[in-house]
Amino acid sequence: MEELLIQIELALQYNLYYLALQSTLTLPDICSALIDTKGETSGAKYASWYDKYVKNNEYHQLSGSDCYKFRCSNLHQGSSIHPKSTYGRIMFLEPNTTPMTMHNCIINNALCIDVNLFCKHMISCVRKWLSIVKNDAIFNKNYQNIIKRYPQGLYPYIAGIPIIS
Repeated sequence: MEELLIQIELALQYNLYYLALQSTLTLPDICSALIDTKGETSGAKYASWYDKYVKNNEYHQLSGSDCYKFRCSNLHQGSSIHPKSTYGRIMFLEPNTTPMTMHNCIINNALCIDVNLFCKHMISCVRKWLSIVKNDAIFNKNYQNIIKRYPQGLYPYIAGIPIIS
């Protein structure tokens, strides 16, 4: 999981905001599945994980439910508008484009969030959460199946070249 977090940070560093945001939006899905007895997630589990580990730490405007709705509309329809969202739209602003940071504010029923701050905060929350659950039996059972990078391949399938599986 650390490799995914590092790659999101690299995407931010190279101004690859679509990749960083879309990957970041999947983190509550992954985390909530990792602590589920069946290793599965849902909209309710996503929202609950987000509200507990992310919203309560900083993002008071964006609820877990609205984050999940944005995640669905963004990842599945390529849209920033969800018909059931609290907001008319959610806008992620690129950093350092104005003299001031516009973050976590509402303008004409649109929630404005600095994409860099959002992604970095989510990464920080995931790392903190990982330190909490690292000894949990359900987490460890599910973590065995998480997608990872294997620099030398994955025996008995492919050996000698990096793969992700």
